[in-house]
Amino acid sequence: MELKDNRPSDAVQLDNPRTKYPAPPYPEQSQPWPGLVSKMEPRPDHGEKTYRGSGRLAGRKALITGGDSGMGRAAAIAYAREGADVAINYHPDEEPDAREVIALIEDAGRKGVAIPGDIRDENFCRFMVEKAAKGLGGLDILVSNAGRQQTHASILDITTDQFDWTMKTNIYAPFWIIKAALAYLKPGSVIIGTTSEQAYDPSPDLYDYAQTKAATMNYVKSLAKQLGPKGIRVNGVAPGPIWTPLQVTGGATEEKIKSFGSSTPIGRAGQPAELASIYVQLAASDASYATGQVYASSGGAGQP
Repeated sequence: MELKDNRPSDAVQLDNPRTKYPAPPYPEQSQPWPGLVSKMEPRPDHGEKTYRGSGRLAGRKALITGGDSGMGRAAAIAYAREGADVAINYHPDEEPDAREVIALIEDAGRKGVAIPGDIRDENFCRFMVEKAAKGLGGLDILVSNAGRQQTHASILDITTDQFDWTMKTNIYAPFWIIKAALAYLKPGSVIIGTTSEQAYDPSPDLYDYAQTKAATMNYVKSLAKQLGPKGIRVNGVAPGPIWTPLQVTGGATEEKIKSFGSSTPIGRAGQPAELASIYVQLAASDASYATGQVYASSGGAGQP
């Protein structure tokens, strides 16, 4: 009997990950903190033209901190195109980038809520969560993504004020935001934290940032055990060297930026768009057995 070949007739065009995006050397560049996507060279890809949704998050309600750029922007675009309404928080100086994201959310036919403000303030964090829940008509996805990173060659170069800024942004803010959000999160809801490869392979010049990302990784694992019995999942994403304003606003030296990501097996920096599907997967209901997990995307650097 003759067997029929049921494979699709159209050949799939594969992308070589080494050449899919620009590779080093990158132009030397710097911006005042907090930086804008529009002024980066090359401009990062957040999936603006490439991400295609399939209804995986239809009807969901998401709040994303740091949603104007980087992984937060990529997640916001992907979530909207998967059918979710999305609120984004960002620093007021990032308004131009945030307006682009809100427009992309609305272009996807979803509700977008912009909440500018400084998450180092506990009262603002509570206000932000309340405004997101009211504006969206509920809340069932919280992506705690906003972070501060500044490079310092020596611990002696870090002032107490600078150390406090990093701790308030990366550790205190998620604590305040998650506490406020739990009033709205029902069984089936998810919390996603953005940690980093710095959590398990810290660089010598990121002393304060690295320890905050180790703390993020551990609060994900601890909180997952605490909230699992309530039906709320908690997971993390651990990016490697990703091309975002975090790098060009003091997160790396200009010399390091030129070769950023070159030491990975892929040989280049990653783009935020390359992590969007991870944030979608962790939020989607078909990942209902995944909690306390940290998903890495580091160009082959290894852990976790």
